[in-house]
Amino acid sequence: MADLNELTAFAAVARLRSFRKAALERGVSASALSHALRALEERLGVRLLNRTTRSVTPTQAGQQLLARLEPAMREIGDALRDLSTLQDEPAGRLRLNVPRPAARLLLAPMLAGFVARHPRVQVEVVTDDGMIDIVRDGYDAGIRFGEQVAADMIAVPVGAPQPFVVVASPAYLATHGAPAAPRELLAHACIGRRFPSGRQYAWEFEQDGEAVSIAVAGPLVFDDDELMLRAARDGAGLAYVYAADARADIAAGRLACVLEDWCPRPSRYFLYYPGRRQMPAALRAFVDMLRAGGPG
Repeated sequence: MADLNELTAFAAVARLRSFRKAALERGVSASALSHALRALEERLGVRLLNRTTRSVTPTQAGQQLLARLEPAMREIGDALRDLSTLQDEPAGRLRLNVPRPAARLLLAPMLAGFVARHPRVQVEVVTDDGMIDIVRDGYDAGIRFGEQVAADMIAVPVGAPQPFVVVASPAYLATHGAPAAPRELLAHACIGRRFPSGRQYAWEFEQDGEAVSIAVAGPLVFDDDELMLRAARDGAGLAYVYAADARADIAAGRLACVLEDWCPRPSRYFLYYPGRRQMPAALRAFVDMLRAGGPG
């Protein structure tokens, strides 16, 4: 079988009816081009060009091949030009794999502005709280906490650090009291968080350099923050949630914070993607927006 380089060489000679002109167009010597075309004819077992000292013309087989090649080569050229356009102007689909809290708290406020600024980009956000291989699964980028990002990825911070709080309803605290230290949670009803891996989260605390994790227990376990907040508002127990999610309930008096002196330092989300010498323009525009702090 012929390779694409040989076929484009044949098409140039057949179109220009000259080895010399085709060689100049392709930046090779006429003798190298003649040798390559003879090798192609021998491999295919058919003469493609009639040669004399004064002229070069395609045979019937050559004309037939050229008629089929030229439209295909135009398609290839158009495809390569389209790729060049994509590198210059953000366009096409941008696939992101994002934990549900990050999608809700960080991406949702900026996506409308981004697509308004780049109308040829389609952003597809898949919410997934598990750890995946974004390259294997066909994503352009992902978002995770910094400590979860693989070392071989390029990482860009997204938004402000996200603190957590422990909350409960005033009614629950009036009945059961408020824990004064993390270990007192073992005597309370705690609303658990289970990860997609199946592991249940041990609540993390920190004070004066002392880090503590507590394997809490209680009547309810969820994988969704909204359900945790609803259960806490209904008095089912204590919940360990994003401070941003609980802010409105705390302000309205539906929830109250406990163990505030023990809450750990806020974690920060990062957008991460594999190192690429030729980054797609849509991803580059998205990264630029994040670095600028929003769509502007």
